[in-house]
Amino acid sequence: MSFDAYLYDHVRTPRGKGKKDGGLHQASPVWLLRTLLQALAQRLSLDTALVDDVVLGCVTPVGEQGADIARTAVLDAGWAQRVAGVTQSRFCASGLESINLAAAKVASGFERLVVAGGVESMSRWPMGSDGGAWFMDPRINQALGFIPQGISADLIAALEGFARSDVDGYAAESHRRAAAARAQGYFDASLVPVHDIAGLLLLAQDETIRPGTSLETLAKLEPSFAMMGQMGFDATALRKYTTLEGIPHIHHAGNSSGIVDGAALMLVGNQAGGAAAGLKPRARIRAAAVIGSEPTLMLTGPTPACQKALQQAGMQVADIDLWEINEAFAVVPMKTARDLGVSLERVNVNGGAIALGHPLGATGCVILGTLLDELERRDLNTGCATLCVGGGMGIATIIERV
Repeated sequence: MSFDAYLYDHVRTPRGKGKKDGGLHQASPVWLLRTLLQALAQRLSLDTALVDDVVLGCVTPVGEQGADIARTAVLDAGWAQRVAGVTQSRFCASGLESINLAAAKVASGFERLVVAGGVESMSRWPMGSDGGAWFMDPRINQALGFIPQGISADLIAALEGFARSDVDGYAAESHRRAAAARAQGYFDASLVPVHDIAGLLLLAQDETIRPGTSLETLAKLEPSFAMMGQMGFDATALRKYTTLEGIPHIHHAGNSSGIVDGAALMLVGNQAGGAAAGLKPRARIRAAAVIGSEPTLMLTGPTPACQKALQQAGMQVADIDLWEINEAFAVVPMKTARDLGVSLERVNVNGGAIALGHPLGATGCVILGTLLDELERRDLNTGCATLCVGGGMGIATIIERV
């Protein structure tokens, strides 16, 4: 027997600049999760003993983020001792993977209520701190054609014919949309300010939006990945993609996702779980999918993942009202929208990770929550959230309001 998986509520921290002077640098990743777990329980008057499990994504699970941070956070937040916790990583898709795993748990009937989401404190534990064979094993690196993601983004742009002005124009629009959304309070319903242990406010709003961003300001930034390319990674890519004579490096700090700290949580349950907690669902998950994609291009997974999820749901692209396509690099949503035949007017309507930042393990949960809020605000019905994934993968989740 299977059950519908519903989304009951979601919360997130602001996203703080992922440097030592960032607004959330003083907050440990466990503290971010504690803040959200307590806020979620308070706003829903939730008996936490009704929650079966907490499933969290964390891409760099080392140091304070290591071991099983989900269980640590459950206990630190004062939740019922019986609530379990598990931490997993599907790289940048980890936050959405957590929700999909939670949905599978409650749809099977094995569990009734699960909290899902993720955390990443990039100012305290930089991306890549956990190593791995991609970075540390020359045999793996050579055999699998690994190149850094930024060079993958530049490679895709070269293959697709996107120019520097195209990706910069997309980035400027991301900042404009995000600034407008923040000014109009579109993020406020799910945003939980973070205070320190003494109760002093650390951060109440997303920190990396730059309202004045323009083509002119972005044109002054130097490409970020040209030197890496010269170190041999361009040659690795060109051995596979022989139609290209070279790779123009057009991505930089201004048209790539921001490095930030942040956390996000969502309460997922079946009907029985929600009823026991006295809650009404806001949406249900229609379908979820993951796929593997070419590991050198790496960032092209969203299109086939969305197509797989649509097929599972018995839906067409035109049936989706709004899209959230993670802005790992500007070229990712641009290519995905082109591939699917979706107007960018329906993609990331409140900006994306270029403006707001990409707290790796949390982002998938963040964008699904943003999507749900915006569907409600516009009185629309269906949405799809998708992310490209390191190592060549894609993930997608389709939701429908109830």
